Amino acid sequence: MDLRARLALALRREREGAGLSVSELARRAGVSKATVSQLESGSGNPSVETLWAIGDALGVPFSTLVDDRAPAARLIRLGDHAGVPSAASPYLATLLSAAAPGTRRDIYLIQAEPGEPRRSLPHRSGTTEHMVLVSGEAVVGPDDAPELLHPGDYLSYAGDAPHIFEARSPGTSAVLVSELR
Repeated sequence: MDLRARLALALRREREGAGLSVSELARRAGVSKATVSQLESGSGNPSVETLWAIGDALGVPFSTLVDDRAPAARLIRLGDHAGVPSAASPYLATLLSAAAPGTRRDIYLIQAEPGEPRRSLPHRSGTTEHMVLVSGEAVVGPDDAPELLHPGDYLSYAGDAPHIFEARSPGTSAVLVSELR
């Protein structure tokens, strides 16, 4: 099942499970009613920011909306899996592993190019992000104290505060683990 179809099913399931109308979800997420309707019909093309806002409004992690609930053994080859682009910066987030029931962590592959930084609003309270830079160079972390990372560097920071990811060289990639305590 492709990303749009998975998103449509998950979004409707979570919205109805929360007892929210399309209008109320749109209001809470700060997006248009048309955007929510298009996503539920499988015709929308959302940005990372839109999906984070909708997930936060529903009280569910981003991964709940895009995970394909694959079997235990799972291989994802670079380029074979559709990611979700940012609307504001050259940044692509690909969910590699969603949190299993009873756990609270998701794993993403981040691919970014130099340009406008990816600025994230605070996620749910208690969120910590763990970043390992794989290639390139990037400024990452809390808005008020980001760090310059090189390949192999690891950084842990509060995801429930404003934070940034800014690629400083072409072909920058990282593995991001988001956990909620």
